[in-house]
Amino acid sequence: MSSRPTHDTLPDDPAALKALILEQHNEHQRQLDDRERHLQHRDAQLAEQQTTIARLTRENEGLAHRMSLLLRRLYGRRSERMHPNQLLLFGQAMQARDEQASQQAESPSPPRSRRKGHGRAPVPEDLPRHRIEHPVAPEELTCPCCGDQRQRIGERITEQLDYTPASLFVLQHVQGKYACSKCEEGGVVTAEKQTPQVIERGLPGPGLVAHVITSKYCDHLPLYRQERILARHGAPISRSTMCGWMKQAARLVRPLHRLMGDRVRQSKRVHTDDTPLPVQEKGRGRTKTGRLWVYIGDEDHPYTVYDYTPSRSRDGPARWLAGFNGYLQADAFGGYDGIYASGDVIEVACWAHARRKFHDARLSEPARSHHALGLIRQMYAIEEQASDMTAEDRLALRQQQTVPLLDELEAWLNEHKDELLPKSPLAMAVNYALNHWPALRRFVDDGDLAIDNNVAERAIRPLAIGRKNYLFAGNDGGGETAAILYSLIASARRHELDPFAYLRDVLARIGDTPVGELEQFLPDRWRAEFAADDAQS
Repeated sequence: MSSRPTHDTLPDDPAALKALILEQHNEHQRQLDDRERHLQHRDAQLAEQQTTIARLTRENEGLAHRMSLLLRRLYGRRSERMHPNQLLLFGQAMQARDEQASQQAESPSPPRSRRKGHGRAPVPEDLPRHRIEHPVAPEELTCPCCGDQRQRIGERITEQLDYTPASLFVLQHVQGKYACSKCEEGGVVTAEKQTPQVIERGLPGPGLVAHVITSKYCDHLPLYRQERILARHGAPISRSTMCGWMKQAARLVRPLHRLMGDRVRQSKRVHTDDTPLPVQEKGRGRTKTGRLWVYIGDEDHPYTVYDYTPSRSRDGPARWLAGFNGYLQADAFGGYDGIYASGDVIEVACWAHARRKFHDARLSEPARSHHALGLIRQMYAIEEQASDMTAEDRLALRQQQTVPLLDELEAWLNEHKDELLPKSPLAMAVNYALNHWPALRRFVDDGDLAIDNNVAERAIRPLAIGRKNYLFAGNDGGGETAAILYSLIASARRHELDPFAYLRDVLARIGDTPVGELEQFLPDRWRAEFAADDAQS
């Protein structure tokens, strides 16, 4: 850079002076341009650093959120219940609503059953009794006052429960043979078996097959453990043999399983959910992931039916729900979208799923998350109040009290959706709720609908417990067998039946029952029939 010229060094020639001034101006302009580029570069660096910091902050929050969920899943409580002190965050308005709800709850309403206490439950009256007489010592039978013999005036009975290990017994099917004693041409006649066999020419009777099914699919006892138990009772039966029994029993009751599915598809509403089932792949030394789906009918079609599919594609539920017209309450699985598109099936979303996302976001955004949780909590309080009501009264209560809460929550979601970081846990909770908002508020339009899909999640839980014990299914056929037998177990438990007694009777009689008469084996019909028999006996 040239030094600034002084007055003595300025040229006398006007043209040279003009050229010098122009050169100095251009040099100054270059300096200004260099400084401007430097400032722009610095601003770009700062903006890039701020973007990087924001991105890393979001990633850190996401990692911290996932770490918190993982640690809570491994070591924490599974309950999503809020601490009472957190309700102070909701403000006086929500407190006033709680007081109003409590006052309405105190108004005259149908009596509700009280919870059972923690005392000892009475011994069931239908169990057999074995008396043990405890004699009085002979010297105490003589009255010390008059020397006369004391007479028995009563007794005191104390009951204890005892246990006799399960035992095996042998059924001998005796088929008499008859022949003519006078001639040989008449041949021999052998009596036919009058009772159908669960497994033709097989070893087990209906009670043993029912016991193996109940032990595995109700009590989650894998076949290899049952193999050891039966061996202790003197009956060494291999697990592969029992696996064959399960397959043949499922084939026997398949028409009943199909009938229960047809009845569920006649429901006004159906709850559904799915869970993975590891399945062995033959010759590959590993397992693939199949799916078990549950479909739960309404009160007029009270059956719980499972279905197996080799994958989680939408073809499975679309095939099973073909012909169904009504409400389908499920999670936000995209495979259901094609089913809703026809208009015959109406989507009902689950508030338990929506609430869980706000609950998971409470650590990063406690105030906002607990505001949403407070509103959802009030909706559940209204549902608890309406649990014993008729559908008409429940609908009226929801329209009066739940709809204003939904309107307030929707306005709150729209107000805060643009203020949150896009990948933050609370933003994901808000977006989930808004994306499924029409389906989330559909339950207030019909008193027969539920606020959540917890009934399906509870029906999936036994499958998850059993899967931890038996680990996998041997093949796709084993998955279908599990779906059929789980259906009978779950439907029997839904009607408070003893699954073993129900299965033993069904397996003993269904073999020679025409398809048109299978309704007698539906759990509700079976219970009503046996209740009538007990009343007559």
